[in-house]
Amino acid sequence: QVQLVESGGGLVQAGGSLRLSCAASGRTFSSYAMGWFRQAPGKEREFVACIKRSGGSTYYADSVKGRFTISRDNARNTVYLQMNSLKPEDTAVYYCAASPRVTTHSYDYNYWGQGTQVTVSS
Repeated sequence: QVQLVESGGGLVQAGGSLRLSCAASGRTFSSYAMGWFRQAPGKEREFVACIKRSGGSTYYADSVKGRFTISRDNARNTVYLQMNSLKPEDTAVYYCAASPRVTTHSYDYNYWGQGTQVTVSS
């Protein structure tokens, strides 16, 4: 069993930056690939980024590639999402999730956090 808690969301101006954190419980964090997803009002939850167990391989949605960076610190049981050059269309609730294997598909993830709100103003 894994419990995930996101933090770091907030209100930021377009062009600004935020860093989201996702803290995991337990001793098996390094056994899971991790992903970030987001859901805007009235929209389906969409993939943002994911990272393998060791942190050696990453994948990003085209909409955020070059602006967002996913990383993990297995010693701290934490995964991060550094968001730069933020746009109003990045406004959403951001969720972290854990999967036994790296994947971009939400249905492959077994554990989910509660989400953290990111709002980007014009």
